[in-house]
Amino acid sequence: MPKIAIIILNWNQPQLTISTIESFLKIEHKLFEYQIILVTNQQLKIENCKLKIIQYSANLGYSGGNNLGIKYALKNNFDYVLVANNDIRVNPNFLQILINEIKINPKQILAPKIYFEKGYEFHKNRYKSSELGKVIWAMGSKIDWGNVYGSNIAIDNVDHGQFSNNPQTPDFISGCCLLAPANLFKTIGLFDEKYYLYLEDIDLSVRASKSGYTLKIIPNSIIWHINSGTAIAASNIQDYFITRNRLLFAYKYAPLKTKLAIFRESIKHLLFGRPWQKIGVRDYYLSKFGQGSWV
Repeated sequence: MPKIAIIILNWNQPQLTISTIESFLKIEHKLFEYQIILVTNQQLKIENCKLKIIQYSANLGYSGGNNLGIKYALKNNFDYVLVANNDIRVNPNFLQILINEIKINPKQILAPKIYFEKGYEFHKNRYKSSELGKVIWAMGSKIDWGNVYGSNIAIDNVDHGQFSNNPQTPDFISGCCLLAPANLFKTIGLFDEKYYLYLEDIDLSVRASKSGYTLKIIPNSIIWHINSGTAIAASNIQDYFITRNRLLFAYKYAPLKTKLAIFRESIKHLLFGRPWQKIGVRDYYLSKFGQGSWV
């Protein structure tokens, strides 16, 4: 049977992480074996034979922390890697559905349909009570190449069945939850740790697409996302990392016209932007990546 490494990253969110792990421990797995690889900076009050704990102290960000888990998976000859946020709840059959699909064509990155967790919708007051828990967070994501922004497909739409039949082929797959063959990381490398936080999943998806991998959303595989469970709410962290990382991503992949526009925008941010936008621009041009100036 194939072996699946489920990688979950925890940084000072023990209860949220334990809840996610407990959800994974209920998955159906008749046709595969799995191990949860918890990469964590703290001890958690949870034990299970399915759980492997990798403890670390330095804050490596999303990319570096998940890379620790991926390296373990590659070293121990897992067939597939599932990268998952620590703020999700999963349908028991979601992974079995993804595995059945990826066995048909191993050169794919797959993701489930992702709902907002009930009560965590952006605009929960606009929905009927019966619709809560069925509001789309993502059916994959698209890239606006003119502005170098990513956005979730079908976000805020209530699922009345219109998303149930046809798999979607997005521009990129969110790092919230993705399944990939282990060979992907052997072929294209791991998450780029220059990003640290934000856009690293877009970068991975673009590299995978360029290497011939198909990106696909499987709509009958379902999970729920506790929106903003892992991100810091304050805008400063987004100002810094998104500003810097958009420049990094744009200069690697965007068309020339967009690169010129992004350069002009970076000068405006440097002169007139918010404090952490200015620092983000400065750090990009100084090649100060990873955690950079964020402390």
